[in-house]
Amino acid sequence: GQPASRGAIAVIAPGTGLGEAFIIRDRDRLLPCPSEGGHASFAPENARQAALLEFMQRRFEHVSVEQVCSGLGLPSLYDFLKTEIAEPPWLAERLGGAGDRTPVIVAAALKALNDQESAGKLAVATLHLFVDILAAEAANLALKVLATGGVYIGGGIPPRILPLLEPDRFMARFRRGVYREMLGRIPVHVILEPETALLGAAACGFSTTGPLNR
Repeated sequence: GQPASRGAIAVIAPGTGLGEAFIIRDRDRLLPCPSEGGHASFAPENARQAALLEFMQRRFEHVSVEQVCSGLGLPSLYDFLKTEIAEPPWLAERLGGAGDRTPVIVAAALKALNDQESAGKLAVATLHLFVDILAAEAANLALKVLATGGVYIGGGIPPRILPLLEPDRFMARFRRGVYREMLGRIPVHVILEPETALLGAAACGFSTTGPLNR
């Protein structure tokens, strides 16, 4: 898609949690606006996601988007899917000895994708479900802030799973609903710079204080 020159910009960032924000334009300035959108309720889009919601409701009183679309939430997706997809013993062993299961699941999915291993089917399915939820939530955010200036996907997870962020799959889930044509015109980017948040904070600080007096 092509960004509107004066359009708002949406930022969604799955890492340890799920960050959501947007940026508006004020003349020549970009003004960042925070939110707590990651703590909004998770809304399933199909039968599998509805079953996931029921699974999560047995664990939590309230199921937020962050609980199924973040580094903390990824193991829950895995636990849900292993009720229908067999878990390979070698992966169960690795996960059993891991303090943080998310990097193990991501590594297994990428290896299975690269080597075309059927033994990694569960890990790949976990990441596919994660991406489906991310795409739907990115579209929700784009609609809420009318992000005709683009959607930027940041956070620690997306750069690590680029091979699984298949453009056709992602956009098929992003361009849905009454405004699918408008969503189809919105460009979607993955942020690869790991220090983006720090650079943005520095830029915001300089823009508000102005040049230093010497």
